[in-house]
Amino acid sequence: MAGMLTRVLTILMVFALAGCGDDRPEQIAKYQQLTQQRLDTLSTMLSDGQVRNANLLKQYVQVLEKQKPELSPLLNELATDATNRGPMFTSLTRRLTDTQNAANYVDLDQQLAEVENLYQAADPSLYNDMLSDPLNVVADMSDGALARVNSISREAAALANGSEDFGAGSQLVGNPSYGSWQTGSNGMSFWAWYGMYSMFSNLTRGPIGYDRWSSRRNYSYYNDVGRYRYTSPKQARAQTQTYERTKKQFNSQGKKFDSPYAKSRTGSTSLSRQSSSTPKASSTGRTASSKSKFRSNYSKDSSFRNSSSRTTRGVRRGK
Repeated sequence: MAGMLTRVLTILMVFALAGCGDDRPEQIAKYQQLTQQRLDTLSTMLSDGQVRNANLLKQYVQVLEKQKPELSPLLNELATDATNRGPMFTSLTRRLTDTQNAANYVDLDQQLAEVENLYQAADPSLYNDMLSDPLNVVADMSDGALARVNSISREAAALANGSEDFGAGSQLVGNPSYGSWQTGSNGMSFWAWYGMYSMFSNLTRGPIGYDRWSSRRNYSYYNDVGRYRYTSPKQARAQTQTYERTKKQFNSQGKKFDSPYAKSRTGSTSLSRQSSSTPKASSTGRTASSKSKFRSNYSKDSSFRNSSSRTTRGVRRGK
């Protein structure tokens, strides 16, 4: 009798454990599928001219090429962001591929957080806002001939933030899709552009040092709004390491050093609702075990919906 009771209790315990099993792998798989659908939709929208800032970027490049033909190679590279071949789009597709391998993440929480971020980053409205950075880079290079979008003027932003003018391409500094922080022989970090973007170096007053940029940078969408969504865990770790290394050097000299993301800069205008609800840039890179780690509104099963049709209409109205 006792043996029978033990077996019954064991079976009940198995069913109880199965009922409260870990659903994170299922959640991850769902987000992977939904994110791929969103990326496919976004790719089609870019090709069909349904993303406002992508259209403007192409138009701005055409105008500035006539004004400054010597910048044609750099401008054509910037124009790729208006397509599915640009660094921002390809970064999302590469990150989605990485989520197929759990070994790329500290734990399931971090893997789940990454696919949640990718799902939202592929939202056409959010992506449209992200394109304001390369678009405003071209606008600033036009010497006032082309207007900024989703941002106050260069002069107003500099005044509001007490920032330094780091020259053409400033909005892209810190964004791992366009370059990275490298360490010089003096132990200090500086911004190194990728490929054709290195032409920006010819338009600035020498290398952009991490220490100076951190305290004197101006507003950009990536650094102040979109960083949480458009940064992979690996990229976030690299940013944190650059900060910690620089802080250690300053501390050894008895000086204080704050993260470039400790305080958001002023400058955004007319951003989408999706951008307005994005976590602060300073939250990027938190560990999965952090009690304050952001949890997506889409984490519940009832919220798994592909809202591409709704966001498509929203972006189209901006044309």
